Amino acid sequence: MIDFFLAPFVDFAFMRRALAGCLALALGATPVGVFLLLRRMSLMGDAMSHAILPGAALGYLAFGLSLAAMTVGGILAGLAVVLLAGLVTRSSVLKEDASLATFYLLSLAAGVMIVSLRGNNLDLLHVLFGSVLALDDASLLLIAAIASLTLFGLALLLRPLALECFDPAFLRGVSRLSPVAHYGFLALVVFNLVAGFHALGTLMAVGIMILPAAAARVWTRRLGPLLATASALAFASALAGLLLSFHADVPAGPAIVLMCGLAYLASLLLAPDGVLAARLPARSHLES
Repeated sequence: MIDFFLAPFVDFAFMRRALAGCLALALGATPVGVFLLLRRMSLMGDAMSHAILPGAALGYLAFGLSLAAMTVGGILAGLAVVLLAGLVTRSSVLKEDASLATFYLLSLAAGVMIVSLRGNNLDLLHVLFGSVLALDDASLLLIAAIASLTLFGLALLLRPLALECFDPAFLRGVSRLSPVAHYGFLALVVFNLVAGFHALGTLMAVGIMILPAAAARVWTRRLGPLLATASALAFASALAGLLLSFHADVPAGPAIVLMCGLAYLASLLLAPDGVLAARLPARSHLES
């Protein structure tokens, strides 16, 4: 049994690198997912994950599978979509979700077309679903750097972000930090989606952000424990997904997201604020 859990990581360097990359994502991307959940912007995270695809695809078209080119392209494309969606929202009758959905669909279609111009189906699968088992040292350093930047940014913006989650009108009324917190947070979302893109691809990157956050939300309502629980669930799901991929010979990225989904379903059933607890009859406070 010990060999089942430890042997893949002891014997194979690519499994250790994959686990290290998932740990960095759990520490960086998952806390961002918690704030997306609290701000009721979970689907926006999915839209933005596709928004980085054209920039990454242009980097791929120009330089091949270049880490730097695809990273810079993805970040620029994601930030451009955020700014354009905000501009459309302020200058038209469309709400932010509608403008983001429009740009997300255009970005996804454009990205797939750009990759198809030069690459083959294997390259397209690499871009869409990632290759967490093929992470090299440069990719690991990039993901770790983004995770470190994210933790620093969240610590710096924690108070205004928390206020904006629960009462954005109050924050706008008492502080000038509201736009700084809003756009700074969106920038962190883009950076972490780019980090997740290198490991899990554009279609899977948002899974490790949102699913552990949703699972943790039914266990606790306090922000600090919520962030810690979400990160722990993300790392545990990534570990289980890598083991499933290794022993069952299935793709690692989808396996990790599937384990995140199973953690969410288990939490939804078993947690104190979950489905089963809500169906249990309430006991009187006078009963022993």
